[in-house]
Amino acid sequence: MATTNPIAQLGGLARRLVQDGLLSEEDAGIASQEANENKRPLITHLVHAGLVGSREAAVAASQEYGVPLFDLDVIDPANMPAGLVEEKLVRKHHALPLIKRGNRLFLAVSDPTNHQGLDEIKFHTGLTTDAVLVEENKLAAAIDHALDVEDTSMSELLDEDLENLDIGAGDEEDNKEKESNLDVDDAPVVRYVNKILLDAINSGTSDIHFEPYERSYRVRFRQDGMLHERANPPINIAARLAARLKVMARMNIAERRVPQDGRIKMNLSRNRSIDFRVNTCPTLYGEKVVLRILDSSAATLGVESLGFDSRQKEHFLDAVAKPYGMILVTGPTGSGKTVTLYTALNLLNESEVNISTAEDPVEIQVAGINQVNVNPKTGLTFAEALRAFLRQDPDIVMVGEIRDLETAEIAVKAAQTGHLVLSTLHTNDAPQTLTRLANMGIPAFNIASSVNLILAQRLARRLCEHCKTLDDVPHDTLREEGFSDEEIRQGVTVYKPVGCDKCTKGYKGRVGIFEVMPVSDAMGKLIMENGNAIQIRDLAKSEGLQDLRASGLAKVKQGITSLEEINRVTKD
Repeated sequence: MATTNPIAQLGGLARRLVQDGLLSEEDAGIASQEANENKRPLITHLVHAGLVGSREAAVAASQEYGVPLFDLDVIDPANMPAGLVEEKLVRKHHALPLIKRGNRLFLAVSDPTNHQGLDEIKFHTGLTTDAVLVEENKLAAAIDHALDVEDTSMSELLDEDLENLDIGAGDEEDNKEKESNLDVDDAPVVRYVNKILLDAINSGTSDIHFEPYERSYRVRFRQDGMLHERANPPINIAARLAARLKVMARMNIAERRVPQDGRIKMNLSRNRSIDFRVNTCPTLYGEKVVLRILDSSAATLGVESLGFDSRQKEHFLDAVAKPYGMILVTGPTGSGKTVTLYTALNLLNESEVNISTAEDPVEIQVAGINQVNVNPKTGLTFAEALRAFLRQDPDIVMVGEIRDLETAEIAVKAAQTGHLVLSTLHTNDAPQTLTRLANMGIPAFNIASSVNLILAQRLARRLCEHCKTLDDVPHDTLREEGFSDEEIRQGVTVYKPVGCDKCTKGYKGRVGIFEVMPVSDAMGKLIMENGNAIQIRDLAKSEGLQDLRASGLAKVKQGITSLEEINRVTKD
């Protein structure tokens, strides 16, 4: 009596994997049974269960079924045909449109035996379909990315939670009428905007840009300081998108000729809400709308998370601990100045002290701090708010920005009369801040006697810990970039970005690059002698100042960021 060969009883791919030594007979049999029970392709089950590597499974399937194997990494996702196949069909059959040539549509698949899926896509598109075999894990990532970026179809937004979000203006006005300006036909726009806002929150975005152009419309997210295109909704709904955002922010939707400012509060749950600062600006082809996501959790950040080295941290804490004087933070827009100031305020926020802030607008709301939104239209300027604070028995005052001589004079006088004053100023580095105050008209004696610490900062993107790799940089290049001969002799380890599914182009998160300059007695004397920024810098370096460039190179040596990123944020 002939014995039955157990391998012969297995299906095509399972048999091939056993013969190639990639899978045991027992595991192959169990996997085949589980895949049938779960109604999913065997190759998908094997890869997701970790029984076979994605590459090995794809090679075995290519050999077994005679289907060419294609590497998805060699094709630009932007060149893939978008919108040809509905999302539900792409996900149902795990098939992604790859290339369209005339009447032929090539579909990337990991299971070449799914003829029913190819036929269904053929029926819906009217195109002849051909299968191209790709690796399962790359296909899954490509489908998620393609559908995420392409997400412009109003009818495909099926998440009921999007319609149930509690969204209103960022004030305490009654919002019951906020939907009255929208037609019933705009319900898809409501869901679409809600989805964009949720995606931005979940992806760690700081700003959202809604931008109309002559023949296109795009939505971009700013992540880790860099803008990335996220979606391309149809241009014919541009006005409806702008109107929806303006209704949410309680702006005048009939006014399209001048910029407007507003605020949106999104209550995600009973315990979590997110605020957005909204600004509209009329452009050639419609209103551009930019939303800044205001993250109140930044107020709870500790000093350790900012990125100071030990010496910089010591100078910062010493200045914050002083009962009076001025701390100035300088840097371009988006360099993290507000977070640094609120980190200091969080250290000082106790029931024994009175803290007041004037900002334009208040970005981080903190219990225990008296916060004021300045409004120049009503006469509530930084200077007026500061005058009011000084009549309310303050201990600590924070001014969002010193923009003019009047505000600077009041802040300096407050710092000289027993108050700790924190503020920002727009200069390139710490030494230039002192000469900037002098150029505004503040006498040198007042500058020397009031300013305790100046802190210049930038934000650099952090390398992803999951995919960063060593970068082979020649010694001559390291020397040109600013590393000393001694550092090079001891060995400088430099990493570069790669990119993976856990990051954005090799980076995830940001870290501060600081130039912390305490105003010493010698520096005060130089200021009163009308020393310029170059002389102040030379003196500061002799006292141990680590400038922005040196601070950035230190972060490179520590493997926190790349040389390329430091050049982007600090190179002259």
